[in-house]
Amino acid sequence: MASEDYLLDNRQSEAGQRFDALGTLFNPSTFRHMESMGLSLGWRVWEVGAGSASVPAWIAEQTKAHVLATDIDTTWLDAAEDRFEVRRHDIGIEPAPDHAFDLVHARLVLVHVPQRHEALATMIDALRPGGWLLVEEADPGLQPLACPDEHGAAEDLANKLKLAFRALMAERGVDLSFGRKLPRLLRAAGLVDVQSDAYFPIGGPVLNRLESATVEQIRERLIAAELASEDEIQEHLSNVASGQLDLATSPMVSAWGSKPVDQGV
Repeated sequence: MASEDYLLDNRQSEAGQRFDALGTLFNPSTFRHMESMGLSLGWRVWEVGAGSASVPAWIAEQTKAHVLATDIDTTWLDAAEDRFEVRRHDIGIEPAPDHAFDLVHARLVLVHVPQRHEALATMIDALRPGGWLLVEEADPGLQPLACPDEHGAAEDLANKLKLAFRALMAERGVDLSFGRKLPRLLRAAGLVDVQSDAYFPIGGPVLNRLESATVEQIRERLIAAELASEDEIQEHLSNVASGQLDLATSPMVSAWGSKPVDQGV
């Protein structure tokens, strides 16, 4: 996806705040899944669409081996090149950089890639026989509201802006129901031992920081599309800063499976 079509540009100052909040919210679940697959010393890992350094740095510490972190924009990765390899790569249109990874992981990536099915095939192609794929995607269609507890005017405004954000994403080809499809897609691609779960945090200061950074990133797009006014956005940001909203993210669906071992080898 071209940078001008992507709502949450890595080059914006708020991107770092979003990455920090997303890491705090979702890294424990991601790391738990990786550990359940047996991640250990010597594993070769490809982190697709890494965004920031938090996930590949943790993997590198666990494996002491080759970790490749790729993204179409490596702004927040380049400073960590001493801990893992960083490479610019478009998962939607470029082939796999190697074909012998023990684990390939992508989080919050494929829903934004127009060629998401081709990207999934590329990641599977990069696995060694017996290697694991872990894909994690938000599913806004499963829970479309910023405030599931529709208690009052502040919650209604938060939900209006979230629905506007979803409209902007849909216009850009984001599949708002992609997360729930992952287990089926992994099985259809030939992976075995496929499992999945979902994580759905609600409330707290980290979600407040994530919401503020996200709204700031899309502020001008919302106004230009006449989906929200400047006054509404400012009022919502003030409501978030008050700490009185119980904000939610879209459920994060995690699905994982193993590439079959060729019995003839």
